[in-house]
Amino acid sequence: MIRRASMQHILTDYLPILLFLILAGGLAFIMSILPFLLATLRGDSEKLSSYECGFEAFDAPRSKFDVRFYLVSILFIIFDLEIAFLFPWAIVIRDIGLLGFWSMIIFLVVLTIGFIYEWKKGALDWE
Repeated sequence: MIRRASMQHILTDYLPILLFLILAGGLAFIMSILPFLLATLRGDSEKLSSYECGFEAFDAPRSKFDVRFYLVSILFIIFDLEIAFLFPWAIVIRDIGLLGFWSMIIFLVVLTIGFIYEWKKGALDWE
């Protein structure tokens, strides 16, 4: 009797979550199938042409990017990681002790080495 009551309680607690998952899955399925059913495939030369900021394409679309694009993305990741980890660390600095403090210092040293690498490669020099 007690086992059956607790199972009933669990089912009533998780029923809204189950209904939400079923509804979300159904909507995702419908929204991914609907464009294939409703879309019209009318392409003209203007619509199918490559677009590059309003200008004609300068080079082939499969050409290699300049290394500075990759350096800028690495720079973004460095600063993004730094911010993402520094805010929670600053909040709990008193609770984590010396081990947490020095592990974050090592993390910041690694990020600083990455930043110096970016600087030496010229990613911060805009032409």
